[in-house]
Amino acid sequence: MDLQAFLHQQPPGYADTQALGRCLRALVEAGFDQLPLPGSGQTLARFQRLAEVGGHDLGLCKLYEGHTDALAIIQQLGGSPTPASTWGMWAAEPPQAKVRVTPSGQMVLLNGRKAWCSGAAVLSHALLTAWDDQDQQQLVAVALDQPGVIVTTDGWQALGMAATGSVEVVFEGAEAQAIGNPGDYLQRPGFWQGGIGIAACWYGAAQSIAERLRRHCAQRPEPHALAHLGAVDSALHAAAEVLRVSALAIDAQPTANAELLARRARAVVENSAEQVIRHVGRALGAGPYCKDRQFAQLIADLPVFLRQSHAERDLAALGQAVINEDWTL
Repeated sequence: MDLQAFLHQQPPGYADTQALGRCLRALVEAGFDQLPLPGSGQTLARFQRLAEVGGHDLGLCKLYEGHTDALAIIQQLGGSPTPASTWGMWAAEPPQAKVRVTPSGQMVLLNGRKAWCSGAAVLSHALLTAWDDQDQQQLVAVALDQPGVIVTTDGWQALGMAATGSVEVVFEGAEAQAIGNPGDYLQRPGFWQGGIGIAACWYGAAQSIAERLRRHCAQRPEPHALAHLGAVDSALHAAAEVLRVSALAIDAQPTANAELLARRARAVVENSAEQVIRHVGRALGAGPYCKDRQFAQLIADLPVFLRQSHAERDLAALGQAVINEDWTL
């Protein structure tokens, strides 16, 4: 059975975190989380799988992307994930929430608060960034079913992406395992490669939203709707081409710094997704927002997920990076 068929057999999660957790576990048990690693020669297949899940349910995709990203990072840094586990990848570092790590024999102990912990209530493990006594960032792997891990209900009031349950987690002497060396999370090539994977999730959702307009125009080819469809198609085509080219570039140079590649890809896909949201809404009116549950959920979730981009701050960083670039074809 392929992934699409499998997903359509699963009950929709929508605003139910527990349902998303069950669906993620089903994906893991069926082996659909075993994606090619970035730079393995099959990076496009990885992006396509992420896009497929994004087009089905973005809440599920958020958990799926985090889980598959954590598996890739652990393998890249020489670790071995626990079999049949479900992982969060929690690396947000707002100033008010910081986790400290102290050595304890072969393990480390975690203390502090971690913000934006997607799926915390339904996952078995998490890979997260913490800080050692020299204020260096250290990746740690932690089992979540221990007394020193307290999943709160704080910090998450979203309507879009509500089911991800991206709450704050408090660690009080929780045992964890250090993964890699201090600084490895940001310094490894996979950091920016994974950032393009997020854009593939956005693309999958935008494509699914756009499909409603394509079907509408196939049945009722009205001029204004067709014009909107043309705009949507050009936006999606640009996004798809950027993702394909990015995958090829990663596979050609798997250890190269992919920051510029990722910033460009994310900017293009973000802009394309925003164009899709605008044009599809103007073409179809209120109908699918009110009568198509999957569409309504995607259209509510995608703007929230897109804000994993930092908008003009990311564009400014891209602008700085391209000052000395050659734009000649």
